[in-house]
Amino acid sequence: MAKDAKTGNPIIETIKTVVFALLIAGLFRTLFFQPFWIPSGSMKDTLLIGDFLFVNKMAYGYSYASCPSIAIGPIDIDAEDICGFLDGDNTRIWGEEPERGDIIVFRHPVNQKDFIKRLVGMPGDTVQMKDGVLHLNGTAVDLQDDGTFDEVYAPQGSMNSRPRCENGVVGEGGLCTKSRQIETLPGGHSHAILNIDDQRSDDTGVFTVPEGHYFFLGDNRDNSTDSRYPQTVGGVGFVPYENLIGRAGRVIFSSAGSSMLYFWTWRGDRFFKRLD
Repeated sequence: MAKDAKTGNPIIETIKTVVFALLIAGLFRTLFFQPFWIPSGSMKDTLLIGDFLFVNKMAYGYSYASCPSIAIGPIDIDAEDICGFLDGDNTRIWGEEPERGDIIVFRHPVNQKDFIKRLVGMPGDTVQMKDGVLHLNGTAVDLQDDGTFDEVYAPQGSMNSRPRCENGVVGEGGLCTKSRQIETLPGGHSHAILNIDDQRSDDTGVFTVPEGHYFFLGDNRDNSTDSRYPQTVGGVGFVPYENLIGRAGRVIFSSAGSSMLYFWTWRGDRFFKRLD
């Protein structure tokens, strides 16, 4: 009778399986698609709190920002520790230029957190807000009124944040509304934006976008900390090319509740929704 083959230590085999799985998942996330949950309302109504999507990291090539930060217990490995050889002087490999109007996840130039906003200002552009209207290179973009965006005034997402409303103080469960417009950028890209009230950021000076940098805005214009705000006060400022992570093209899953396990809060109409 043939002797049974010896089996390895089950604990060692389990560790190998876990390590290999983590390596494959890390490689996939680094090179191809990175998952991203929408934590705030700065991109409403294009993106809602609780939307889940995959960011296409092949769209703009790779830089140090393509490597995700890894936290395992007390160990925190920063992206620069992994891909630091790509950091500096706007270094990218196999990079392609983004297009105006793209929805992009990028690494904040100062705090290194991942942000998602819409690209409106290209290198060399001048950008200014006048009475809430975006002006690019001295010309106002086209705006068309498009009714209102309505939502229930209630806690949203895992942080239980409540929306801001244009129609004043709204009680719990009441209807919260915001003015909605369709904005068309040079080149023809159209998308919805929201307005709540008069803000200091509705009127700005003229920003001149440096070479190798980009200017971003949130679609929820009065509820977005974006390139209108300097980095010294927590704003985004001008974002270097190497800080781009990838392009968002489609919502995969969406939940209005504080947990994705609450199936009764799933937004079925947003599953696989294409983003404008």
